Parts: sequence; structure tokens; C-alpha cells
Amino acid sequence: MEKLPPGPALLNSYITGSENDFDITQANAAYVYDNALAGLALHAAGLAAPARRIGEALAIAQAHDRFYTDGRLRNAYMAGKMAAPAKLPGWWDKGANKWDEDPYQAGSQTGPVAWAMLLWNALGMRAPAQRAGAWINAQLRAPNGYYGGFYGFEPSPLKLTWQSTEQNTDLVAAFGQLGDGASAAHAATFVGGMFNPQSGSFNAGLAPDGSANTLLAADAGIWPYLAHIGFEASAGIAIHKLLHGGGIGFSGASRGIWLEGTAFAVLALKTMHNSALAHQFTATLAANVSANGYLYATVAPELSTGLTIGPSLQAGVAPKPFLYYRRPALSTTAWAALASLGKNPLRTG
Repeated sequence: MEKLPPGPALLNSYITGSENDFDITQANAAYVYDNALAGLALHAAGLAAPARRIGEALAIAQAHDRFYTDGRLRNAYMAGKMAAPAKLPGWWDKGANKWDEDPYQAGSQTGPVAWAMLLWNALGMRAPAQRAGAWINAQLRAPNGYYGGFYGFEPSPLKLTWQSTEQNTDLVAAFGQLGDGASAAHAATFVGGMFNPQSGSFNAGLAPDGSANTLLAADAGIWPYLAHIGFEASAGIAIHKLLHGGGIGFSGASRGIWLEGTAFAVLALKTMHNSALAHQFTATLAANVSANGYLYATVAPELSTGLTIGPSLQAGVAPKPFLYYRRPALSTTAWAALASLGKNPLRTG
């Protein structure tokens, strides 16, 4: 934060190289989730001023979107000093000779908005948090829980009607901290219904057709416990099923260590008083600090998640798989800081 111009600003989510398309599309991206998490880590560490710079940047982005006026946030903005209207990430497509943007980054999902609400709540910025919560209730409230969000560009992004255990868990915490007990309970009912007694853990959520997505994902498996709506036993089962040496994978589809999940698993393990495994995971995190101070996203060069980035917006073109790469990552760093401090951002009380 000290290297950025004064005033409201957002941090790069990744420190990129020049190896593949990921580096091109992520070079100037500041994801809302990552930055809200970083703000919460700074706030937990007693660094109020830089935390507020992030919170104020997100509030400016909400109030000064290039198109929307309804209280939503995009999934990502351009890293650096916040402008009005807020700039989105992008890159110059040499082949097409035009500026291009990513449909996921331009979209709006409930999880990232919920994390912005968590940061605003922590900073006492109730007005933007309430406005964001009102948008979620107006646009994405399902009969049971909340839908995923919107994907793509204005004026008519695609509404995502799948439902995520992780995102609804985020909303339980965000609405709970905001004092909106009814909305928190609405999300909590969905999360509770995702518990799978056969696996002993939580399903990832529901597909658009209402069928269960039984993928075991680290966030869906562990975050309900951190948000006080899951159980120690279910979180423990998720950690051990996803275990890969000194850390955990993103999901059951991963064949290696996802360091962000390993970091928030440390927080859960400390809460469980499982100091031996927490120490082992912490050692893995300490061994994966990059030269610039960010922790890497993965241990291996590439990691599968079992998910896609989003639906394809082109007929006959398959959606791209959602992969993580070994790049220095803000979200991993923020979770590692929170785990080290013993601070749980998903507390509901």
C-alpha cells in the first residue's frame, strides 16, 4: 500500500510473469475478494489507515461505476489509485488490435460483494455495506439462499442461477455483522441444507437445475465452521480428505497444494486446537513466500480446481477451466496473516 499513490487504492491480486494468458489477463487486476480480505488482515493487525484506503476505494467503485447505479460491485477493478468512474482491468489484444476485458472480472458475484461488506462492517462504513446488501436482496435472493451473481458485460450480463455454499456462508457473516438477521438466516438455511451426511461434509452447492454439486471444495468444507454454522467434525473431515502432504487442495479435483486454502485451514485447525497439523501447514506457508513478500498461490506450477471460470458466452465454445498458477497472490498472503494473528473474519457475532 505504501508504494501506491496516496488516497483510496487497490492492490494487485497477483504478481504476474509473462508465461501464458493468465499473466496477460491478471496483470492489472485487483479482485474485490482479495482486496477486502487484505483490508481485513490490515485492520486485524492494527493498521487502520491502509485498511481504510481499501475500504474507501471499494466505496468509490460502488458509487461511481461506469454503468450501474444499484449498489453492486464488479468482481475486479484496475489495481492502483481508485478513479471515478472506477476503471476495470484489461489488456491490449494485439491480434484484434483492441482493448479487451474479462467477462468474469466485469461481472458481479455475491461472494466478493459479501467480503466487501465484511470489510466495510469492520471499518464502520455501514452505508455502502447496507447498499450492497440491498442490491443482493433485490437481485439475487432465491427462494432458499442466494444465487451466484452475474457474469459478463453491461447492459445485460448473464444471471448465474447456481447457488454456492461458500458464497452463502459469506453472506451469513456479512449480513450477520451488519445486523440484518433475517437475510443472514435466509443464507444460513441454504448452507445448512448443503450438509451431506453421507460424506460428513458440505456439498459445494446447487447447479442451475437445482441438482446437488457434490464436489468437496475447501471453502465450502471449512468456512461454515469458521462462520459458526458448521461443525468441527465436518471441517476436520474436509481438511483430511483434501490433504496433500503439508497442505490441502482447492477441491477433490486438485492433485496438489492450494496455499490459500492451506492458510485458512490453519485458522480452523487452531480453533480446533490441532496444533500439530496447524504447525505443519504453517511451515508449508513459510516455505512459499515470494521475493516480494506475497505468498504463492500454489506449490506446483499449476493446480486444477474442478471448476470453470464461467459459462461460455460464445456458442460452440467450451468454458475455460478454472486453474491456479504458482504466482505471488494477495489472497493467500491475507489469509496467512489472519491465521497468524488468529483473527477470524467470518465470525458471525
